[in-house]
Amino acid sequence: MNIKDRIIQLRKHMKEKNMDAYIIPSSDSHQSEYVGDYFKSREFISGFTGSAGTAVVTEDEAGLWTDGRYFIQAEKQLEGSGVKLFKMGEEGVPTTDEYLYASIPTGGTLGFDGRLISAKEGVNLENKLAEKGIKISYAYDLINNIWENRPSLPHSKAFLLDIKYSGESFSSKLSRLREKMKEKNVTTHILTSLDDIAWLFNIRGRDILYSPVILSYTLITLDKVFLFVDESKLNDEILKVLNTENVQIKPYGHIYEFIKSINENERVLLDRSKVNYAIVNNIPAGVEKIDEINPTIFFKAQKNEIEIENIRNSHIKDGVAVTKFMYWLKKNIRKIEISEMSAAEKLEELRREQEGFIEPSFSTIAAYKEHAAMMHYSATEESDYKLEPEHLFLIDSGGQYFDGTTDITRTIALGELTDELKLHFTAVLRGMINLSMAKFLHGVRGYNLDILARRPIWNLGIDYKCGTGHGIGYLLNVHEDGNGFRWKIRPDIFDSSVLEEGMVTTNEPGIYVEGSHGIRIENELVTRKAEKNEYGQFMEFEVVTFAPIDLDAIDVAEMNREEKDYLNSYHKLVYDKIYTYLNEDERAWLKEYTREV
Repeated sequence: MNIKDRIIQLRKHMKEKNMDAYIIPSSDSHQSEYVGDYFKSREFISGFTGSAGTAVVTEDEAGLWTDGRYFIQAEKQLEGSGVKLFKMGEEGVPTTDEYLYASIPTGGTLGFDGRLISAKEGVNLENKLAEKGIKISYAYDLINNIWENRPSLPHSKAFLLDIKYSGESFSSKLSRLREKMKEKNVTTHILTSLDDIAWLFNIRGRDILYSPVILSYTLITLDKVFLFVDESKLNDEILKVLNTENVQIKPYGHIYEFIKSINENERVLLDRSKVNYAIVNNIPAGVEKIDEINPTIFFKAQKNEIEIENIRNSHIKDGVAVTKFMYWLKKNIRKIEISEMSAAEKLEELRREQEGFIEPSFSTIAAYKEHAAMMHYSATEESDYKLEPEHLFLIDSGGQYFDGTTDITRTIALGELTDELKLHFTAVLRGMINLSMAKFLHGVRGYNLDILARRPIWNLGIDYKCGTGHGIGYLLNVHEDGNGFRWKIRPDIFDSSVLEEGMVTTNEPGIYVEGSHGIRIENELVTRKAEKNEYGQFMEFEVVTFAPIDLDAIDVAEMNREEKDYLNSYHKLVYDKIYTYLNEDERAWLKEYTREV
């Protein structure tokens, strides 16, 4: 079936269930950003392959909502499908809630699979639509009725993350969590976000491409732990560790029945933005629910010293791969045929040579010329550009290593550049440098610092439609909650907490000009304590990403002395960290490309 036929079939099932509208989100049952093939219902029904978006189907219209990172991509992929693009955040564009309120008749019914919608979103819809007497039906996965040959749930094996990598045992983490539960006067904690569970149990897996997690839920009391997972995924080493805390293993989907038995005198801690609507609705009505951010989010965001030392090691290896790639690209652009896809394959090949590499941390964005204006562009056989010795090539990539998760972007000049391209590249570089140099008092949040990165770009009358940086997990999600940089708080994204020591955050300003070019330069920063005096505790950033920034693309005349000094200091650090891992030709090239400006 094509997209139009799928929507026709979905409407038939909606009519059978008396539904006036049906929501198909991007998430899985754990509100994950990236999901396994089984959960790609929104992609199936709309044809849009981006990681963020929501589809809504009514009796006479189908729409897709996505954010500014995906506008260009979505327009291309929805063309001819009959699915209308709603550009989130743009003037005059209704939110999904507003659209549903206007589209569903009084007394009508909204449907969705309650396992795929967060409890927070579900309650918001209840409250909004109650004004028109609109009912919610959340028990049906209608996509499953029309998805022939739907992929099965994954069956990958899990592995234990040794304490030499994690820096803290499962028992220690569990003890810390229970102390937080006591502080909050709760008796039970429901945890369903996969990266939180993986962090707590020191378990990793391969159930989701790029995210080393396993499908699971957990319920923790002050004296018991229940882990809902396919037990066949767990090896003897994992079972031995779980037994030290008497963890009871239950079938993966059994949680929906299990929570119905929670005693009514219990106080349950859960995060409604993370726990799905079906789970919360299965908890007995008399149980007191405490809706707060999962304590594990803050625990895992603040990397311990063993994790940070490992992260430094992983970035040296990653920097070697990226530096070798830049050398290879610069030396071969006029000699052999290179495309966006083959360039991405070459970089992955170089990463696979590094010890402890597991897989990429996300799908590589390898974008030439105007393709780079699409922030999350993904090359296909149809779109794959051949690289020429001119213009700019952007490559945003990362790796999952036993000793860390990496994310780096470099924009590379493949030949002579126009003055505009150099001006834009230098503005992005200056923004990245200015944020890297920040020194600030403890208590500062990412949105207090974002202006440092945007100022050189805003001075050109240009902006970018995304945050400047995001938290990164430790052998976990490349996008991690808690810390981040953006110029305004978004209520749907939790990335504005106080910047604490040990947090790892990307620094990646950019300029994206539709139909022309895209530029992004990205390093990772670790928040560290600086001096403490009568004014308070000062904080600063340690850069842990080590790869050259292309001097061929810089207009040095646009930089001030402080910015030049930082670039020179950074490039000296890159050379010192990387050169011993290179051959003679690569080393000579790196020396040239880390020269002082």
